[in-house]
Amino acid sequence: MNDTMTSAVTTSATTTPAPENSATTTQGDNADLPAPRGRIGRVVTGSIAGGLVAAIGAVFGPLAGATEHVITGSVLVIFATAWALLAVLSLRRTDQPQRWAFAPAAFMGAAGIAIMAAAPTGNPLGWVWPPVVIALTIWMIIRVRRDLRSRARVWVIYPVFAALVLSAVGGAFETIVEDNGTAYAMPGRLIDIGDHSLHIDCTGSGSPTVVLEPGLGEPSTAMAWIAADVARTTRVCVYDRAGRGWSETAPSPRDGLETATDLHTLLERAGEPGPYVLAGHSAGGIYVLDFARLYPQQVAGVALLDSMDPEQYTRIEGWPAFYELFRRVSAVLPSLSRLGVGRIIAGSGYGDLPPLARDEQRAFWSTSRHYRSVRDEFSQLRTAMDQAQLLTSLGDVPEVVLTAVQDAEGGWMAAQDDLAALSTNSVHLLLPNATHETVTQNEAMARQSSQAILDVVTSVRTGAPIAAHLIAER
Repeated sequence: MNDTMTSAVTTSATTTPAPENSATTTQGDNADLPAPRGRIGRVVTGSIAGGLVAAIGAVFGPLAGATEHVITGSVLVIFATAWALLAVLSLRRTDQPQRWAFAPAAFMGAAGIAIMAAAPTGNPLGWVWPPVVIALTIWMIIRVRRDLRSRARVWVIYPVFAALVLSAVGGAFETIVEDNGTAYAMPGRLIDIGDHSLHIDCTGSGSPTVVLEPGLGEPSTAMAWIAADVARTTRVCVYDRAGRGWSETAPSPRDGLETATDLHTLLERAGEPGPYVLAGHSAGGIYVLDFARLYPQQVAGVALLDSMDPEQYTRIEGWPAFYELFRRVSAVLPSLSRLGVGRIIAGSGYGDLPPLARDEQRAFWSTSRHYRSVRDEFSQLRTAMDQAQLLTSLGDVPEVVLTAVQDAEGGWMAAQDDLAALSTNSVHLLLPNATHETVTQNEAMARQSSQAILDVVTSVRTGAPIAAHLIAER
């Protein structure tokens, strides 16, 4: 009986197979069997995660602030490298080769190189790449189901495939919407100023003419409340800087002096005579100061509506951190907006504007073209500020500086005081319940901004010192 039990135990030990993925072999009959190679799950996860981390690190690191074609092309090449790495490592280090991964590597690599070389600003292949991506993803799903036996298929590969399909659907939708053009008719005129055309809309009558400069990244629709208010009293013009709203894109990003020169040419060719009362919100205030330095004889008055300061980068707490973050984010948004992300971001915004202006604003902010203009403007903002620092005085030109108190950062109030000191004929007015955005977007707050502009108009018309009709004076 003992001999029988010993024989059974020996037989069992000899015939029991080694566990899958074991790194060791048994003696005896199994000595000639090859040891299983590697763990495919680690290869899949490491390759895909490595590509994602490398892409994020690149766009927020060495490629921070780059143009759209550099961002998009580089990210595609990085992802192509990740897919190629998956294919190669699975062939060399595991017993589950994933040769299908060479297909997305080739497609993304070729697309990325082509985008970086061609530097497209339009969307000529917007009708082509979404169906190609969907077809490629379906083919990859079939191959993965056959070739990949690992939990990484469900937890890693399938979510990546879902993201590819969502990007293709979003890209197709964005292409359809953008190719159909805006549903909103352009008010005013499109004026050729040389190498591009700018949109301007002038309403009302009377002198002096007020010219409105919207804030950073904003189209003319952001000034809808103010334009309508001011037009009841005098002539008012609002326009779109290059690349946004109804204006054409300039051949290169515009700094402060180029923006001021563009505006001067626009007003001249539109037949709108000066001198003007210039009113700028946020970054628009920087362009007002640049215009005043270049064309002092064309400036009858100035209204700065919670304007940035020319020394913003060094004087305002938190601004350097914001600048570096926004420089990176603004460079990524043009690429993401081609996938429909811009429509998600803008879909619920600008609710305080008049209904038509709100819808126009959302439509503009949804497009990759608009986000390219924001990126371009921000890339030149510090230069525009440096140029505005060269304006040391407005003389006795009537000036109102209106400041939103509610969200003012450290150093903001002192900087606003210094802006008011540019003229010997100025007042500094505070809006305790206003934020940086509501001074133009909220109807009640925008009415206060309109009144500040009209106070400047009154001073210009009468020749009397500036008199304010707002809440408080500093």
